[in-house]
Amino acid sequence: MQIEGLETQPYMLESLPDSFRYDRRIEAYGHNCGVEAEGGVFRSADTIVVDGGRPEYGTPSPVQPDLSFETLADAPIEQLEILVASFEKWVDEHWEETALLRRKEENGWDDRMMDEALGEAQKAHLEALRIRNGVDLLRRNDDLRRAFKLMNEAMKHSATKVDGQLKYEGWRSFQIAFLLSTISSVLRDDEGDDFVDTVWFATGGGKTETYLGLLVTAALYERIKGRKTGVTAWSRFPLRMLSMQQTQRFANALAGAELVRQREEIPGAYISLGYFVGRESTPNRLAKRPKSGEPDFNDPDMPGRYKVLLQCPFCKHDSLEMGFNRELVKLEHRCNRRGKGCPWKMPALPFYVVDDEIFRFLPTVVIGTLDKAALMGFQASIAGFFAPPNGFCSSIGHGHVYAGRASKKNGCLVWDCEAPVKPLIQPAHWYGLTMRLQDEVHLLRDSLGAVDSHYESLMDHVQQAFPGGARCKVIASSATLSGHDRQVGVLFNRPGRVFPLQGVVSGESFWSSQPDPGKNPGQLLRRYVAVAPRGVTHEFVSDRTVEALQRGVLRLTKEPEVVCTEAGIDVVHASRLVSFYGVNVVYGNTVRDVEAIRRSLEGQVDVGQLSLNAVTLTGNTSFAEVRKVLNRLEEPEPAYADRIHAVAASSMLSHGVDVERFNIMVIHGLPLTTAEFIQTTARVGRTYPGLVYVLHRMSRERDAASFRQFVPYVKQGDRFVEPVPVTRRSRRVLDLTLPGLAEARRLLVHERTADKALTMIQQYTAFLDAEGMSPQSELEELLQALGFTNEDDHVLRRHVMQWLELWEYSLRNPAPNIVFPSKVLPHGRAPMQSLRDVEPSAPIHTGGFDRD
Repeated sequence: MQIEGLETQPYMLESLPDSFRYDRRIEAYGHNCGVEAEGGVFRSADTIVVDGGRPEYGTPSPVQPDLSFETLADAPIEQLEILVASFEKWVDEHWEETALLRRKEENGWDDRMMDEALGEAQKAHLEALRIRNGVDLLRRNDDLRRAFKLMNEAMKHSATKVDGQLKYEGWRSFQIAFLLSTISSVLRDDEGDDFVDTVWFATGGGKTETYLGLLVTAALYERIKGRKTGVTAWSRFPLRMLSMQQTQRFANALAGAELVRQREEIPGAYISLGYFVGRESTPNRLAKRPKSGEPDFNDPDMPGRYKVLLQCPFCKHDSLEMGFNRELVKLEHRCNRRGKGCPWKMPALPFYVVDDEIFRFLPTVVIGTLDKAALMGFQASIAGFFAPPNGFCSSIGHGHVYAGRASKKNGCLVWDCEAPVKPLIQPAHWYGLTMRLQDEVHLLRDSLGAVDSHYESLMDHVQQAFPGGARCKVIASSATLSGHDRQVGVLFNRPGRVFPLQGVVSGESFWSSQPDPGKNPGQLLRRYVAVAPRGVTHEFVSDRTVEALQRGVLRLTKEPEVVCTEAGIDVVHASRLVSFYGVNVVYGNTVRDVEAIRRSLEGQVDVGQLSLNAVTLTGNTSFAEVRKVLNRLEEPEPAYADRIHAVAASSMLSHGVDVERFNIMVIHGLPLTTAEFIQTTARVGRTYPGLVYVLHRMSRERDAASFRQFVPYVKQGDRFVEPVPVTRRSRRVLDLTLPGLAEARRLLVHERTADKALTMIQQYTAFLDAEGMSPQSELEELLQALGFTNEDDHVLRRHVMQWLELWEYSLRNPAPNIVFPSKVLPHGRAPMQSLRDVEPSAPIHTGGFDRD
């Protein structure tokens, strides 16, 4: 249906507030159909198509700085000065009040929008000042400049492929600018550490490499200044299972840092990486007498089940094997090319996957899942992240020791070790985190965010509790901005700021521009197609879509000349097209949806003579299976019939999984949040143009609303992101976290003060009496740590006090058979085992039923 010749007035998007950056007008709404509007002509369409352009990174200045790794590793200051001077000039031109007043007149801004623009202008000038201060600091501080130059060498190693070619030759301008704006935090004496600095850029823009550069700079600087060991940074991810590719990026960068450390003969332990995740992925410990279900070192296949790295981070070859070092009780990644071209000379890579090994060796960087913070409530050895350990084991290769226990009298975590304890190998002030990195901070919402906010405060508290301790810098990354300042304030009890600041016009800034793919098809990043199935099930539409896509690729394999001629493409590209568009990702919102999708793909999709090969990627997929699937996707089988054709995936795919061959996606119902939609669709089109089919469930009001306004939903997606619901002032959350907070005080603070174990009730109460501690004194410490210091926090204060008084009574009057303080915690609640344990669990028994 087509309509023309009518005088029309556009709708205004009521769900979005006025902003000087955005246009809220919508020419027409379609009900169960798409609308194409052009020049006063409106016509219906079966689908709604939105093209997104591939961002062009670089500065608008006529003089472009050379930000290659090679140049910045040699003579950085001159090039950085060009970058900063250009940015300062751009800020003066675009954010000057006269320029904003001119835009106000041209675009019809009201006074409120003008005030908003003036506030953003002030932020832009402060941003320029922070970047300028970073360059000045590099110019003045010889050690910091040396670390910065060596970091660029390390990142060049990280970007080098196995054949010696570079995946990328240098930095995007916004990446190096963020590093400059936060580099003062490397010195550990910057007042700006009170801020949470969030790097915000479109997914795929290079956020991971951005904070990796800062992290590697800090690690090298601290080695140069005399720090020999200890955890410089703990990088935490909110998903249950950490992406192997994300881990590999960290390993590659740190391997580069270790190679330059060795070449420069900088003293200290190896620059190393710890993989700190849940026990379903890697072991918490290796027992001498393992129980049923625990990893058994006598099993020759056991080490291989915990292979995490996809390649050797030093030589980049797929040459890794796993082994168990019985003498040192270590699970090791080993490179088979040692002595045959790999620059790493030692038997085991500096990479640790067992919790006990991480506590013993305190890797330079720890990468892991958010939930591991819960260990603070019951694992004394995690103290080494925040404060000096108790000493160093005199047995070579055993590492740091902690408070003694009945089975570990000297505090060494190696089986049966009773060797004497030596003093620490460096001054106490060098221990403790320099940085905490929180990836995808927008996912910390609801109960997970509320619980985590208490543990974030606990980490700060423990680190500040030892003499000379100071809370560390917090760096975050996010793909969205909605409600950022409030969320950061709740989570970290600190003010937040975002980098880079958006430009005056949406999609245009000093750091990048958004091209129009309609004018330049070569700049197409992703094409979104909204579909509203009518009269058929989603499963049917999804299966027919995949079927049509696969039939098209299959035809290309059989008739490459014909298909390429029809498409206007040189036939020499046929094999690459088959490779890059022969895999279809079908996304489901829940694991149950994904399993149903997988069954449907295998049973309902008819691709003629081709047998469709489908795999599943969810949080429940085993490590070994994920590794196998990623390897097959990175190095596909020669014959198309043998390759993976479809991937049924959940949100596990949405963060940190970068596969060049993922370029077509079918979304089975709009994701539950806009942030998830942004993250999910960003998995395709990373290198080549991507195609995204979004199958809307029109019976759901949210899906129907999204379909009607699909164009702005895609183009202004970040504005549709729901504000993150999170609070730290909840008595319900306190009930969950207080056991862990109190036990963390005993294990990580009081044991350090006592310089001995406080594992028994009698020991603990004697310590409390000797130190003159009471529920009132503990109350003040906990309230100060949590930030409950306002007058309107009296309800929470009373709640905590009642809990502490009840614990005090239980400690003083335990049952005869109770000897451990953790057994008399109020209401029978133990410290949380995971930050997600917010609901009581119930056992499910499957035995005893007659299956017939």
